[in-house]
Amino acid sequence: MSNLNVAVIIKLEPDFSEGNVSYNADGTLNRAETKSILGPHSAIACQAAFLAKVKYGARVAVGTMGPPNADIALAQAQRVCDADELHLYSDRAFAGADTWATAETLRAGIAKIEGGNMDIVFSGHRASDGETGQTGPQTAVKLGFTFLGNVIDYDVDMQRRVVRASRLITLQGFYDVVEEVEAPLPVFIAIDPTYKASFNTVSQRLAFEKYQKQAMNKAATVKQQIKIFNAQQLGTDPKLVGLPGSPTIVYRVEKIPKAKASRMAQVIDGSDRQQLAQVAAKIHEVLGGMVIK
Repeated sequence: MSNLNVAVIIKLEPDFSEGNVSYNADGTLNRAETKSILGPHSAIACQAAFLAKVKYGARVAVGTMGPPNADIALAQAQRVCDADELHLYSDRAFAGADTWATAETLRAGIAKIEGGNMDIVFSGHRASDGETGQTGPQTAVKLGFTFLGNVIDYDVDMQRRVVRASRLITLQGFYDVVEEVEAPLPVFIAIDPTYKASFNTVSQRLAFEKYQKQAMNKAATVKQQIKIFNAQQLGTDPKLVGLPGSPTIVYRVEKIPKAKASRMAQVIDGSDRQQLAQVAAKIHEVLGGMVIK
């Protein structure tokens, strides 16, 4: 059994590519009427957790707070990180939660993960439907874990029980400074959107193939693997979760108007030399007669 326990907190987010996002009268998102997917930043966090499984044989658990259909996000996360445990924290008492109240539910959920205390908890950089980037750090505070944000690479010294991480920071007006830090376990890591997992040895690549196939097999029965917890089972204080536990109040939500198309398209027959000549002449005109070599 691995002596490295890893968790990932993920989020079911609106699929904004569909262009149909529905809101309730109180300004909260109507998730039942909105097509949703595993958030892109959550998917990156799952990749980071999968690296821990491949390199260190870590036990991986994934948890999310949301309505029953949030199992969609868990199923997609399973395919990415070959999770050993899947949690869904679902209760009407959690509805309307802001980041602080969400962090409280996630803290309680992480405590329910089998295998004891967590060594590393991963999250995405932010959620596309909130763009606050606060849930990760706030969950770290509630867990009492050292928080490492904007992480682009990490390594675990299993003997010393420390994490070495590379993170992007802003320093004296420069936005691409890489800082190297070291922290004892347990830690909470928010993965930067630019993170890319790399498997550099033959053993790692073989393990990658093994766990990837395993993930696909598990995905076939993913709904049977999900453990669902309500507020009572998590033991959360009703005053600290959902709307009652949310100091943030949604005043108003406004839809972003769809921009009007201002371009016109013309279909050109690629076999017609005259039409091609007209296109070339137009390009030459637009570029001001500039010769491109």
